Amino acid sequence: MSDDNSRGSHGVTALFSRGRPTAIPRRAARREQLLVHLAETLFERNRAYSEREVDEALLTVHDDFPALRRHLVVAGLLTRARDGSNYRRGR
Repeated sequence: MSDDNSRGSHGVTALFSRGRPTAIPRRAARREQLLVHLAETLFERNRAYSEREVDEALLTVHDDFPALRRHLVVAGLLTRARDGSNYRRGR
């Protein structure tokens, strides 16, 4: 992670308390910062994940894992197979 994303009041670390996001930001730019960080730290490239695996990974950081999963898919950071069988890290 670059220094710009990790320090200061606008860095992604400002969104965390005790290793967990304090909330899912409403502002799109802040939410994008959080989602990019989660995608990069929780999911490997070129690996398929079941929905259960995605949910379990997201649950380690926030109780509202369905919202996080939805935001990640909408942002293109996770892609969902057409049949819903698996997810992969996107962009």
